[in-house]
Amino acid sequence: MDNALCRLTGAEFPLFAFSHCRDVVAAVSRAGGFGVLGCSSYGSHELEAELAWIDAHVDGKPYGVDILFPATQSAAPGMTMDDFSAAIPAGHVDFVVDLLDWHDVKIRPDEVIRQRVPPTAPDEAERLLDIALRHPIRLIANALGVAPPLMIERAKAAGVPVAALVGTKEHAIKQAKAGVDIIVAQGGEAGGHCGDVATMVLVPEVIRAVAGLGAPPVLAAGGIVTGSQMAGAMAMGAQGVWTGTVWLATSDAETSPVIREKMIAATSSGTIRSRARTGKPCRLLDSPWHTAWNAPDAPKPLPFPLMPLICVPALNKTLRAAEAGVEGAFKLATYESGQGVGLIESVKSATAVVQDFKQEFAEAFEQFLTQVGV
Repeated sequence: MDNALCRLTGAEFPLFAFSHCRDVVAAVSRAGGFGVLGCSSYGSHELEAELAWIDAHVDGKPYGVDILFPATQSAAPGMTMDDFSAAIPAGHVDFVVDLLDWHDVKIRPDEVIRQRVPPTAPDEAERLLDIALRHPIRLIANALGVAPPLMIERAKAAGVPVAALVGTKEHAIKQAKAGVDIIVAQGGEAGGHCGDVATMVLVPEVIRAVAGLGAPPVLAAGGIVTGSQMAGAMAMGAQGVWTGTVWLATSDAETSPVIREKMIAATSSGTIRSRARTGKPCRLLDSPWHTAWNAPDAPKPLPFPLMPLICVPALNKTLRAAEAGVEGAFKLATYESGQGVGLIESVKSATAVVQDFKQEFAEAFEQFLTQVGV
């Protein structure tokens, strides 16, 4: 394709694939899409190795990164792991221990808090940015608020386009005024952090809102797992799509087989928007994890990024128990997933998914031309 977005990023087919797995990122880009590595899973000491691997396996095709610089969080510059641990109430630790125990998963209180400074903490996020800009990335994206001037200025100086995820037209206006190059309009159907405006409404609303602000290209996101949906989004004016959930079910992904099984079995109503994973509204597979945290006598979810510090170890331990055949753990297991999960019916390779998108996109386009009599 040849539109402003493709020219800006070098994408052949504007199917942007967000994944925390380097194998998915490289496979999608090699197949003609555009892989984007989510960096919030990595410490600064790990990201260099991940990006070096992608450089060596992407065959010179373009790829990007997503680094979180949250506009609001309970992390301040200079905070240490001791500072983060001290901010977590003992009652929350006890609640996690009891919740897992109810589902036949054992975790000690000293295992509950993840002993790693969150990658979204200001100092760590800047280190991730330093590392990313040393690699031949063709895009850098930010979510959870307006991209900070530091990120925008340094990316532009390096010739790297900046993308920002938004959930409302008001957010899109702020991002455009801040100088970002690409807007990702992410509807409430999306997995992970999302707002509550539907993609079908949000995309044209955002396109209208930024038309007089330089008209940055808009990517549609939220519940998109097929090429026909991509064609529909582009018919509304989007110049491509940003996808995530569909790649979790691919054979390339590091996703637990337990989560793959639950995703294949899930319907579009099998997800829930909850604060019980990160402290911010986040869509995941529904499970007793969310029911427990929503109970009247449960402690309130901690603010971001404290909540992930007590959720990651617990949910990882739950997955390992589920993989070992513990029934209670299987029920409790959850993971970020959008409502498009209801359209995922089998496990395929990331390359095959890209090819399916291309074929379905072409078929939908031809069908549209037939319907309008062209």
